[in-house]
Amino acid sequence: MAEKWWQSAVAYQIYPRSFQDSNADGIGDIAGIISRLDYLEKLGIDAIWLSPVCRSPQDDFGYDISDYQDIDPMFGTLNDMDKLVAESKNRGIAIVLDLVLNHTSDEHPWFIEAKKSRDNIYHDYYVWRDGDESAPPNGLLAAFSGSAWEWVPELKQWYLHQFSKKQPDLNWDNPAVRQEIYRMIRWWMDRGVGGFRLDVIDLVGKEPDRLITGNGPKLHDYLHELSKETFQKGDLMVVGETWSASTEDAKIYSNPDGSEFSMVFQFEHIMLDQLPGKDKWDLAPLDFMALKKVFTHWQKELHGVGWNSLFWNNHDLPRIVSRWGNDKEYRVQSAKMLAILLHGLQGTPYIYQGEELGMTNATFSSTEGLRDIESLNMHADRLSKGYSEEEIMKSINAKGRDNARTPMQWDSSENAGFTLGTPWIEVNPNYKEINAASQTDDEDSIFSCYRKLIALRKTNPVFAFGDFAILLEDDPHVFTYKRQYKDQEMLVAVNFFSQEEPFFGRVDTSGMKLALSNYKGESDTLRPYEARLYIANPRGF
Repeated sequence: MAEKWWQSAVAYQIYPRSFQDSNADGIGDIAGIISRLDYLEKLGIDAIWLSPVCRSPQDDFGYDISDYQDIDPMFGTLNDMDKLVAESKNRGIAIVLDLVLNHTSDEHPWFIEAKKSRDNIYHDYYVWRDGDESAPPNGLLAAFSGSAWEWVPELKQWYLHQFSKKQPDLNWDNPAVRQEIYRMIRWWMDRGVGGFRLDVIDLVGKEPDRLITGNGPKLHDYLHELSKETFQKGDLMVVGETWSASTEDAKIYSNPDGSEFSMVFQFEHIMLDQLPGKDKWDLAPLDFMALKKVFTHWQKELHGVGWNSLFWNNHDLPRIVSRWGNDKEYRVQSAKMLAILLHGLQGTPYIYQGEELGMTNATFSSTEGLRDIESLNMHADRLSKGYSEEEIMKSINAKGRDNARTPMQWDSSENAGFTLGTPWIEVNPNYKEINAASQTDDEDSIFSCYRKLIALRKTNPVFAFGDFAILLEDDPHVFTYKRQYKDQEMLVAVNFFSQEEPFFGRVDTSGMKLALSNYKGESDTLRPYEARLYIANPRGF
């Protein structure tokens, strides 16, 4: 497998509206991001995945784009974007732009034209079906509740929207749509971006009449064409969001020949704490043994024939230290444990803003503090179905997307140093204890643990290229695995829980150096949430 720069890279996701505000309007912006690049350079990351900053009515906080080739005024200007690309490049950091290619905003000029007439050239840019107002074309449901079809009286037609009704689906069967998209992507490539994250890209091959949304029969034909017309013309890091991907799918998406993407986000591990056959709001305890099996399966199946994305968090997911760690008495230890477990695997790790500080979920007492359309729609939907307010808020506080979207906690000043204005969403009240200022120069902090992991990855090729073998496979509390590459061997052992577990004598660490741990000194046991990373023939020590 030819070595690519993104195989040894670590990416950092920024959710712009919550990262840093520069003009006191309470919303983060591009100038704010530029002002914090030194912090990211100190952390050591190689790429910034930037959630959407294109012009948008913000119905779904930027995932409803009305102009792919302009920046939304709330975030700044194209000049600001060019400056961010240049300033990041000066620090060895690539900008990975988030693009939404499955749908646009209903305020995009294409859709405005499409609604004018069935004969309009842009009408076929979207997915329309004839019918009457009383009955949608079929029973397809939108991800944000309700029917996936919206009636347009003046045309006497329905249009498809797999998300909000303000996010009409593009018709990828139309070659003109595809060419518009390719031109736009090449335009961004010419502006110097280093890659793309493609939102729900596995939906673009949809066949709604057959109730097919993800993994449609033409999907890979479209993605091959997309890659040939765009990504293969540069040295880019491209990651597709594919909620339904299996390892077999991922081998196609991330084929080393570059015919589609560099890698995909798959979510099999992230869906292990919900009731089988239900949605994410139907909570269940994490099945730890299943987590070990899922990671092992993806590590082994993609080795040498594809590439993994490694992540616990993103803008759509709750904070991992609250979800599967212990955000109370063992917050620091469990946050470091989760970091070491993930970063020792093969793949490109993604850090979501604040994860490197051990930021926690927020607790919302009512819908008044919520901003996310998905949570608000779910609340209304479940109230109408007889769920109690207490049940609904429990689910939202566990899994709601606003957990990840509270402002970045920079310091202990008012609003955590995020803004001099009124923040668009409340700051987590624990910002005085959990913030960047208290961690960046502390060698024992969560930030320093992430920084050391990134440094180890850059100097020890076993991280990027080593094979994988699970150890102590049947242990219900400990996750231990080994990686091997040329003369380097690495062993990672973590206690995923709060009770001590036996360790020494169960695995062989002879000839290996303890490169990183979240406790001082070694013991015969793994202490609560303890993590150890050993390397034979380590580099950079």
